[in-house]
Amino acid sequence: MDRSSAPVQVVVDCLDPASLVEFWAAALAPRGYALPAPPGGFADWPAFLAAQGVPEERWNDASALEAPGQPRIFFQRVPEPRSGKNRVHLDLLGGGGPSVPLDEQRARVAAEVRRLVALGATRGGEHTEMGVHWVTMQDPEGNEFCV
Repeated sequence: MDRSSAPVQVVVDCLDPASLVEFWAAALAPRGYALPAPPGGFADWPAFLAAQGVPEERWNDASALEAPGQPRIFFQRVPEPRSGKNRVHLDLLGGGGPSVPLDEQRARVAAEVRRLVALGATRGGEHTEMGVHWVTMQDPEGNEFCV
Protein backbone atom coordinates (compact mmCIF):
# COMPACT_ATOMS: atom_id res chain seq x y z
CA MET A 1 0.00 0.00 0.00
CA ASP A 2 1.26 3.45 -0.86
CA ARG A 3 0.87 5.30 2.45
CA SER A 4 1.26 8.65 0.75
CA SER A 5 -2.15 8.23 -0.89
CA ALA A 6 -4.02 6.38 1.89
CA PRO A 7 -7.14 8.42 2.71
CA VAL A 8 -7.37 7.60 6.42
CA GLN A 9 -5.60 5.76 9.22
CA VAL A 10 -7.19 4.51 12.44
CA VAL A 11 -4.83 4.87 15.42
CA VAL A 12 -5.02 2.62 18.48
CA ASP A 13 -3.17 3.65 21.64
CA CYS A 14 -1.76 0.62 23.47
CA LEU A 15 0.87 -0.59 25.90
CA ASP A 16 2.44 -3.25 23.65
CA PRO A 17 2.06 -2.59 19.89
CA ALA A 18 3.87 -5.78 18.84
CA SER A 19 1.57 -8.00 20.88
CA LEU A 20 -1.60 -6.16 19.95
CA VAL A 21 -0.79 -6.05 16.22
CA GLU A 22 -0.34 -9.84 16.37
CA PHE A 23 -3.90 -10.24 17.69
CA TRP A 24 -5.39 -7.83 15.14
CA ALA A 25 -3.37 -9.33 12.25
CA ALA A 26 -4.97 -12.70 13.00
CA ALA A 27 -8.40 -11.16 13.68
CA LEU A 28 -8.41 -9.17 10.42
CA ALA A 29 -6.57 -11.63 8.16
CA PRO A 30 -9.87 -12.83 6.62
CA ARG A 31 -10.49 -9.20 5.59
CA GLY A 32 -7.11 -8.93 3.83
CA TYR A 33 -5.12 -7.15 6.55
CA ALA A 34 -1.47 -8.00 7.15
CA LEU A 35 1.70 -6.46 8.52
CA PRO A 36 3.35 -4.39 5.77
CA ALA A 37 6.80 -5.38 4.54
CA PRO A 38 9.61 -3.08 5.63
CA PRO A 39 10.63 -0.48 3.06
CA GLY A 40 13.81 -0.60 1.04
CA GLY A 41 14.05 -4.36 0.63
CA PHE A 42 15.08 -5.01 4.23
CA ALA A 43 14.61 -8.61 5.38
CA ASP A 44 12.56 -7.60 8.43
CA TRP A 45 11.54 -4.61 10.55
CA PRO A 46 14.37 -4.99 13.12
CA ALA A 47 16.91 -4.78 10.26
CA PHE A 48 15.19 -1.67 8.88
CA LEU A 49 14.96 0.01 12.30
CA ALA A 50 18.59 -0.78 13.11
CA ALA A 51 19.67 0.68 9.75
CA GLN A 52 17.72 3.85 10.58
CA GLY A 53 19.56 4.18 13.89
CA VAL A 54 16.46 3.55 16.02
CA PRO A 55 17.56 2.31 19.47
CA GLU A 56 16.39 -1.26 20.13
CA GLU A 57 14.32 -0.17 23.16
CA ARG A 58 12.16 1.89 20.75
CA TRP A 59 11.47 -0.93 18.24
CA ASN A 60 8.10 -1.63 19.86
CA ASP A 61 6.89 1.98 19.79
CA ALA A 62 4.54 1.38 16.86
CA SER A 63 3.24 -1.14 14.36
CA ALA A 64 0.62 -1.18 11.63
CA LEU A 65 -1.71 -3.33 9.57
CA GLU A 66 -2.65 -2.64 5.97
CA ALA A 67 -5.10 -4.01 3.41
CA PRO A 68 -5.59 -2.87 -0.17
CA GLY A 69 -8.34 -0.26 -0.39
CA GLN A 70 -8.92 -0.22 3.37
CA PRO A 71 -7.91 2.20 6.14
CA ARG A 72 -4.51 1.55 7.66
CA ILE A 73 -4.63 0.56 11.34
CA PHE A 74 -1.74 1.99 13.33
CA PHE A 75 -0.83 0.86 16.88
CA GLN A 76 1.21 3.31 18.97
CA ARG A 77 2.68 2.81 22.40
CA VAL A 78 1.41 5.09 25.16
CA PRO A 79 2.50 4.99 28.82
CA GLU A 80 -0.95 4.67 30.39
CA PRO A 81 -3.46 1.77 30.18
CA ARG A 82 -6.87 2.34 28.64
CA SER A 83 -9.40 3.86 31.03
CA GLY A 84 -13.07 4.48 30.39
CA LYS A 85 -15.07 3.68 27.30
CA ASN A 86 -13.59 3.95 23.80
CA ARG A 87 -14.81 6.99 21.88
CA VAL A 88 -14.10 5.20 18.56
CA HIS A 89 -14.11 1.46 17.93
CA LEU A 90 -13.76 -1.04 15.10
CA ASP A 91 -16.85 -2.91 13.94
CA LEU A 92 -16.03 -6.14 12.10
CA LEU A 93 -19.48 -6.34 10.44
CA GLY A 94 -19.75 -10.07 11.06
CA GLY A 95 -23.50 -10.60 10.73
CA GLY A 96 -24.21 -9.25 7.29
CA GLY A 97 -26.67 -6.49 8.22
CA PRO A 98 -30.44 -6.12 8.07
CA SER A 99 -30.78 -7.78 4.65
CA VAL A 100 -29.69 -11.09 6.26
CA PRO A 101 -32.26 -13.00 8.38
CA LEU A 102 -31.60 -12.63 12.13
CA ASP A 103 -31.04 -16.37 12.66
CA GLU A 104 -28.30 -16.30 10.02
CA GLN A 105 -26.81 -13.12 11.49
CA ARG A 106 -26.68 -14.76 14.93
CA ALA A 107 -24.94 -17.85 13.51
CA ARG A 108 -22.38 -15.76 11.59
CA VAL A 109 -21.66 -13.53 14.58
CA ALA A 110 -21.37 -16.52 16.92
CA ALA A 111 -18.82 -18.21 14.64
CA GLU A 112 -16.73 -15.02 14.40
CA VAL A 113 -16.93 -14.46 18.16
CA ARG A 114 -15.67 -18.01 18.80
CA ARG A 115 -12.74 -17.43 16.41
CA LEU A 116 -11.82 -14.12 18.05
CA VAL A 117 -12.07 -15.50 21.60
CA ALA A 118 -9.66 -18.27 20.55
CA LEU A 119 -7.25 -15.51 19.43
CA GLY A 120 -7.42 -13.77 22.82
CA ALA A 121 -10.47 -11.47 22.67
CA THR A 122 -13.02 -11.23 25.47
CA ARG A 123 -16.73 -11.57 24.73
CA GLY A 124 -19.07 -8.88 25.99
CA GLY A 125 -22.79 -8.35 25.55
CA GLU A 126 -25.07 -9.56 22.79
CA HIS A 127 -27.40 -7.06 21.10
CA THR A 128 -30.16 -7.01 18.49
CA GLU A 129 -31.68 -3.73 17.36
CA MET A 130 -33.36 -2.52 14.17
CA GLY A 131 -32.83 -5.86 12.42
CA VAL A 132 -29.11 -6.08 13.20
CA HIS A 133 -27.40 -8.53 15.59
CA TRP A 134 -23.95 -7.93 17.11
CA VAL A 135 -21.72 -8.76 20.09
CA THR A 136 -19.46 -6.32 21.91
CA MET A 137 -15.93 -7.55 22.59
CA GLN A 138 -12.53 -6.44 23.88
CA ASP A 139 -9.09 -7.07 22.40
CA PRO A 140 -6.28 -8.36 24.67
CA GLU A 141 -5.61 -4.80 26.00
CA GLY A 142 -9.28 -4.10 26.69
CA ASN A 143 -10.01 -1.95 23.63
CA GLU A 144 -13.67 -2.39 22.72
CA PHE A 145 -14.87 -3.53 19.30
CA CYS A 146 -17.99 -5.13 17.83
CA VAL A 147 -18.73 -8.14 15.69
